[in-house]
Amino acid sequence: MPSSSSSSVTLVSKSIIKPDQSSTIPKLKLSVSDLPMLSCHYIQKGVLLTYPPYSFHDLIVFLKQSLSATLSHFPPLAGRLNTDPDGHVHILCNDAGIDFLQVKALHLSINDIVSPQDVPDCFKEFFTLDRTLSYSGHSKPLAAVQVTELNDGVFIGCTVNHAVTDGTSFWHFFNTFAEICKGVQKISKSPDFCRNTVFNSNAVLRFPPGGPKVTFASDEPLRERIFHFSRESILKLKYKANCGGLMGKQSNSEVLGKLSNDGWKTLGGEANGLSNGKIKNDTNRTAEISSFQSLCAQLWRSVTRARKLDASKTTTFRMAVNCRPRLEPRLDAFYFGNAIQSIPTVAAAGELLSTDLSWGADLLHKNVIAHGDATVRKGIADWERDPRLFPLGNFDGASITMGSSPRFPMYDNDFGWGRPLAIRSGRANKFDGKISAFPGREGNGSVDLEVVLAPATMTGLANDAEFMQYVSAIV
Repeated sequence: MPSSSSSSVTLVSKSIIKPDQSSTIPKLKLSVSDLPMLSCHYIQKGVLLTYPPYSFHDLIVFLKQSLSATLSHFPPLAGRLNTDPDGHVHILCNDAGIDFLQVKALHLSINDIVSPQDVPDCFKEFFTLDRTLSYSGHSKPLAAVQVTELNDGVFIGCTVNHAVTDGTSFWHFFNTFAEICKGVQKISKSPDFCRNTVFNSNAVLRFPPGGPKVTFASDEPLRERIFHFSRESILKLKYKANCGGLMGKQSNSEVLGKLSNDGWKTLGGEANGLSNGKIKNDTNRTAEISSFQSLCAQLWRSVTRARKLDASKTTTFRMAVNCRPRLEPRLDAFYFGNAIQSIPTVAAAGELLSTDLSWGADLLHKNVIAHGDATVRKGIADWERDPRLFPLGNFDGASITMGSSPRFPMYDNDFGWGRPLAIRSGRANKFDGKISAFPGREGNGSVDLEVVLAPATMTGLANDAEFMQYVSAIV
């Protein structure tokens, strides 16, 4: 958090919250999916809420008690990282605790921070452990919660070590925290700490003295905006991406009716080429291009056009995928840790822009469909032969990295007085071309894209008629 001289928030108190029960897990070994994230910043995500119906003092006391109880269900988050003499990194579940900060920003109102076109910088101050690399978990807490009091609302910002959790585990922890705050006696979904998985490995990742460095420039000028896409807009995109294979005797209304059954299915359902957790057979492309792939393809086209790249320049759209349902046998849906891999899709800028939306969407679709059990295992074997950190960033000025997911249950938390008004993130892991996908607050298949771009590229994107025709006001 910035110093008080430059900060627009005031620190009221800081404390350590420990689990209310001792951990029964001694330690957890970091996996092939965890280790590459040690050079990434901690994850920073949080929720904006209306002002609670009781005093802020009572809220803080209640949140601390609930957080302590939640950590008993997630003991690794209250621990620290440790590297053994053989070079293997473990989470010591030693109940050391996490940071809890109470902060005031009474000069800010809900409207002040959600109405501007660009995301205000104040959100960066709503999270602690700013610019902290996950490797620092050897000496720093693996998680932290900051509660910021606004004039008419509250922001609960959660920061978690990215080598300890991916987005699935992050929101599992956060929503369990809210569930306990609301008074449940038994949590609905218990985390699975099993480490007897394909991701467990004896491979050792070596680090330079002092640990790894961040792999992207964290001080470059950037703009950040939230673009909202209604269900109707996304169905139009999906129709446009699929129309080549669906046109014929079907009318537009028949096709849209068929596509509208897509929605955003959650774990265990069907989405992005998954059926009951299995990868669909892509013979004759029986699987449709999904809503999300259609949206990603449009973003890829429009950002590439805004960057004014040479036609021969190779562009990359990198998408993170959850491997839990892709493995055979499947990992538990609530496996705790990282279980993600990155799927890069490449195309020449000229070819991407000279063809229609379906061309780029089909490239993304085929890569996602192909990423089944065999591909996941091949990626693990490749990493074991050459252990390396994840190269987060836009090294050639022509890349897009899509993180998070509209299927994460970001609005499925209620701390006791209503659902969040908005989801926002901090400064962590942001660079030109970093995109995060959130579900829209109204649900029903709507999506918010948190888009981070170089200033000139953002201006170009906002003036791209093909892109902006699908953007609507946030509900």
